[in-house]
Amino acid sequence: MSYLFNGMVIEQLVKTLKMANCNKLFHDYNGNLTISKTKNDKLKDSKEKVRDAIRNHFKDNHPDYNPEFFIQGSYKMKTTIVTKDDECDVDDGVYFKREVGVSGTTLQQWIKDAVADVTTTTPEHRKKCVRVIYKADYHIDLPAYYFPEDWSHPQLAVKNEDLQECDPKDVVDWFKNEKDNNGQLVRIVKYLKGWGDYKRNKMPSGLAMCILAAINIQYNDRDDVAIKDTLAKIQESLENSFECIVPATPYDDLFESYDEARKNNFLSNLDDFVKDSEKAVNDEPNQNRASKIWRKYFGDKFPLGKDEDTDAKEAQLKSVSNKILSGTAYADSDGKINSSEGVKHKPHTNYGQ
Repeated sequence: MSYLFNGMVIEQLVKTLKMANCNKLFHDYNGNLTISKTKNDKLKDSKEKVRDAIRNHFKDNHPDYNPEFFIQGSYKMKTTIVTKDDECDVDDGVYFKREVGVSGTTLQQWIKDAVADVTTTTPEHRKKCVRVIYKADYHIDLPAYYFPEDWSHPQLAVKNEDLQECDPKDVVDWFKNEKDNNGQLVRIVKYLKGWGDYKRNKMPSGLAMCILAAINIQYNDRDDVAIKDTLAKIQESLENSFECIVPATPYDDLFESYDEARKNNFLSNLDDFVKDSEKAVNDEPNQNRASKIWRKYFGDKFPLGKDEDTDAKEAQLKSVSNKILSGTAYADSDGKINSSEGVKHKPHTNYGQ
């Protein structure tokens, strides 16, 4: 919406007022964390080639095992981030809807054999998946499951251990039900994952950050306020009980294996972040200086703000807006708006803006 005032056009005043905080910087940061279309297209193409390699290998070598696939985890939930190394990943579950045959470790080895020549880098046989590595770009994790029709939940292959009941689809469904229509929860999850990626040093996993965000989310029109309040709520909840329960089968605690050093490292980082987020939102009117506080936790993927007192600018713009909308505004000979001298301005109606 535009307002014409003695030759001056005042466009989208409310949009201009948003310069008084770091909300837009956070949205720009979200963009910097998001997989580019080029990388995403390459990732999708690679995923299909990996699937074809697995299908063909099992058809030729293990015809009693028919693999089916389900994208899971952060990629499915739209919370995948590009790391500070410019890498990302996708979890593509490999399901065998048949009775249990060979051990989970053997099943993983067969998948590793299937993808051995997909890239020039040797795939990794990890504890709960086989990883196909596209060096300095992305990787594809391939967890394997048995899932006969008469089972309620699939069982995950774990290297050198028994199968474990695990249902990543239920986690995806849970998160879909938690999401808001404005996408703020998804963004908050990505911000927390960006923090964990920047700090590293055994910070919580992406899944843990996702769960902590979803159960503690404090919604706000501004993302900087929302993450400040959410961090404080996370801290409060962990002080009451240091746990992060997966909201689906097998309902395990992701923090159960943390020793005191890892626990204290995370809680110390969290405490610093809570205190500095309070400073950035409540005590620092200069957007550039506030953005530098946020960069302590997000790195240079977080954009620098303008070197100006945004609170003062917001107050000034709100004053101008109120005068224009109420009809108490005047324009002097230089076109400047004031409340006493010059040509009186007719009142406006602000239709939803």
